[in-house]
Amino acid sequence: MINQSLLLVNLGSPASASVTDVRSYLNQFLMDPYVIDLPWPLRRLLVSLIIIKRQHQSAHAYASIWWDEGSPLVVLGHRLQQQMTKQWTHGPVELAMRYGKPSIEAALMRLVAQGMQKVTLVPLYPQFANSTVTTVIEKARRVVRDKKLNVQFSIVHSFYDQPEYLDVLVASVKPYMKQDFDHLLLSFHGLPKHHLRKFYANSGHCFKNVDCCKSASLKVLTTCYRAQCFSVARNLASRIGLSEGTWSVAFQSRIGRAKWIEPNTKDSLEALACQGVKKLLVMCPAFVADCIETLEEIGNRGLEQFREAGGEELILVPCLNDNIQWAVALNTLCERATTISQ
Repeated sequence: MINQSLLLVNLGSPASASVTDVRSYLNQFLMDPYVIDLPWPLRRLLVSLIIIKRQHQSAHAYASIWWDEGSPLVVLGHRLQQQMTKQWTHGPVELAMRYGKPSIEAALMRLVAQGMQKVTLVPLYPQFANSTVTTVIEKARRVVRDKKLNVQFSIVHSFYDQPEYLDVLVASVKPYMKQDFDHLLLSFHGLPKHHLRKFYANSGHCFKNVDCCKSASLKVLTTCYRAQCFSVARNLASRIGLSEGTWSVAFQSRIGRAKWIEPNTKDSLEALACQGVKKLLVMCPAFVADCIETLEEIGNRGLEQFREAGGEELILVPCLNDNIQWAVALNTLCERATTISQ
């Protein structure tokens, strides 16, 4: 491979923790039809109501985890970009965010200015969802169409089952296994139920049996986010030798009044504490970089919720971030996707 650039894309962040910047970010994020899939007038009304209700709360949450260098997600993204520059030998490596800056459009324009016509596009999400992976791919393609760029994409699709990803996930939690803890909670990002059901209207998957995702077929696994999360959890528990009952799965980050996939992380934190769990280990395998959902929602608010219910200590395992093992594993995934597409 020669002249093959790399574009890493994550979700995004406000430019600052100010109410103005948070409001602007939430508007861009929530108005994406892949995130809230309502007709535009209804989406506009709902998003406006959500922003009015949440802008000050969200700004406070961002301020509580903001680093001197900026947003943790963006800072860690640039650090991973630097690591990947050492690994990827075929061309330049750019970082972009689906919402906010650095934008996908700006990153692609920088690559084109360097003469790049082939781009390996990397949505940094282990599991597949339209609201994460699909919207990144469609945005990149739209930029190419609108700007009439001569760019061809190779795409790294969801990698929840790839051994390189699972190996580095296991390596990230192993140091914490030396500590005494009562339970491991694997908290994945939530998703409205109808986002899943639209794929399975004819098969009935995710309609009747709440446990169907735990034993999903290979066909279902290709597009069912919840089933992919349970697959990651089973693989992780097996690889680190956890017995049944010592680990569980939950889903966080609900917004709005839609029915979301279950169980809910907040409910799980309270239930585990009530069951006598005092020392809880938490991982967030839907995220490859620490962000407001891990640092604030779990590390701060989750800890408070756990303690209020009777728990004592919540240990948050950091995401893969800019870990060199993760950069090596990601490079392998990128090499594989690029080779297959050629």
